Amino acid sequence: MAQLSHWLDQRRRTGGLRELRPVVRLGNGRIRLADLPDSLPLLDFSSNDYLALSAHPALMESGQRALAELGAGSGAARLMSGDLLIHHQLEEAVTSLKGKEAALLFGSGFMANAGVIPALVGRGDTIYIDRLDHASIYDGCQLSGAKLHRFRHNDLAHLEELLQKNPADGQSLVVVESIYSMDGDRCPLPELVRLRKRYGFLLLVDEAHGTGLFGPNGGGVVEADGVGDEVDLVMGTFGKALGSYGAYLAGSQEMIDYLLNRARSFIYSTALPPAVVASSLAAVELVRQSSELRDDLWQRVTFFKKCLCDGGLKVDLGPTQIIPITVGASDRALQMAKGLQKRGVFATAVRPPTVPENSARLRFSVTRHLGVEQLAEGAQALLAVVKDFAPELLV
Repeated sequence: MAQLSHWLDQRRRTGGLRELRPVVRLGNGRIRLADLPDSLPLLDFSSNDYLALSAHPALMESGQRALAELGAGSGAARLMSGDLLIHHQLEEAVTSLKGKEAALLFGSGFMANAGVIPALVGRGDTIYIDRLDHASIYDGCQLSGAKLHRFRHNDLAHLEELLQKNPADGQSLVVVESIYSMDGDRCPLPELVRLRKRYGFLLLVDEAHGTGLFGPNGGGVVEADGVGDEVDLVMGTFGKALGSYGAYLAGSQEMIDYLLNRARSFIYSTALPPAVVASSLAAVELVRQSSELRDDLWQRVTFFKKCLCDGGLKVDLGPTQIIPITVGASDRALQMAKGLQKRGVFATAVRPPTVPENSARLRFSVTRHLGVEQLAEGAQALLAVVKDFAPELLV
């Protein structure tokens, strides 16, 4: 117990201790901290509900209907009696969305990566991952027992160097994210696909923050870049732009048949509840049919970034809906997050080990929950806090 206390005390001193802060959703992009019931509402710039589908009537009605007809839970793993027809309907919808032969549902993105990677590679095999890949990818790699090499973020020349210097004796697997969740930048997928053709590795792309937002049908960056046929496996989640919960893995029929038999996080987990699956099914149909949702979001993203640039912020705001404001020290990021709350804005201070040392940041994400006036208000609050705590980021 003394060891635990020491660890926690050290985290507190360095500004790295994580704590839960329950919030109350007030609608229209506003939340209130539950432990401060008399506080002013806050604009939520930390949500991943990019298209605001969690509050869309189609998702709620579909979920309510499935809840009434099929019950609250699936009752078992899918290889037992929990395999409902609606699970297959969602997998078919994902197959069409991602342009693949088949798909398999998982309980979460973490469970997908932690289950799929060890099923694909093991001792004697080699994995190459981007240094900024998600924690679930790292954990999947560790569980696999395969040899692991990390390449510099989005540096495909470094990846090729590692491929040449450390050729795999067995299977080789490269894992990247299409949109990196803490940096908001895109993976150079066309260039990566060219390397795949040259070196013959399996390619897994995590589309958690790209699905629903990119491509003519919302199929993600893989669709937008036209490389769907060259990517072996595509993982994505329903809990971000699709407004629901759970995850999927899409690939060839043979690959899905294999993972159904080998991915332990699928085999030994209770199936997703029918109401959740029904909501996800409605979301997939929406993003395929309604490009207006994506167009509207990107207009808001552009407006928010323009407000920041016009206000003198000189940092690179990136190409996506995720906007990191990197400030270095964890304590400074925490002070800035508190300063934003005083100005009516909720934006999470992201600190190591989620991000590399000395790269703590405020992570802003733009969603359709926030209107033009709210986005302008949020931009002004951020500019004021930067002026107080990180003036070097201003022109």
